[in-house]
Amino acid sequence: MSYLKNWGEGWGFVPTDRALVFVDNHDNQRGHGAGGASILTFWDARMYKMAVGFMLAHPYGFTRVMSSYRWTRNFQNGKDVNDWIGPPNNNGVTKEVTINPDTTCGNDWVCEHRWRQIRNMVAFRNVVNGQPFANWWDNGSNQVAFSRGNRGFIVFNNDDWALSSTLQTGLPAGTYCDVISGDKVNGNCTGLKVNVGSDGKAHFSISNSAEDPFIAIHADSKL
Repeated sequence: MSYLKNWGEGWGFVPTDRALVFVDNHDNQRGHGAGGASILTFWDARMYKMAVGFMLAHPYGFTRVMSSYRWTRNFQNGKDVNDWIGPPNNNGVTKEVTINPDTTCGNDWVCEHRWRQIRNMVAFRNVVNGQPFANWWDNGSNQVAFSRGNRGFIVFNNDDWALSSTLQTGLPAGTYCDVISGDKVNGNCTGLKVNVGSDGKAHFSISNSAEDPFIAIHADSKL
């Protein structure tokens, strides 16, 4: 991931105010169009959440989050012959979008936009809006981090080994709730807590086997 340092206009992409950015859509998640097997979708949820998290944390472009439904895949000669299947239904009647206690969807509706990690990164993007891309760090491989001015900070571990580093977050001193592993609720945190010192630095530890190997904190997640 270290090569993503200048991702965006630095890669020769269109100007940020003309870019619509997304990880997948209803066509390419079925193998249609460009990208083929390299497209990340909800079927690979761990990597997908990281990719969407990076997209939403980065200032480039106007972002779009996908919301999908499941279907029974049937691969023959590398192609999903069930790629035509429509939304969940009972005898042709579209199923109701039921909401689970954790606010995710049931009835085979995926609702990626309701996944805690993604919905909280949408909030992250709103909090850091207009703030510069700053405090980039990488290990020369697949551990990277960056801030959005002094409003938000995110760190990823996509390596096959653990991350353990003290990093400059750019944020004011205090204790912050990691919005990937939990939520800020009534002034407390249901996930990991991150302590930022007076110098703006914090220590981060992310196992390579973590369910979600990234951490995000922002001004509104301060406890």
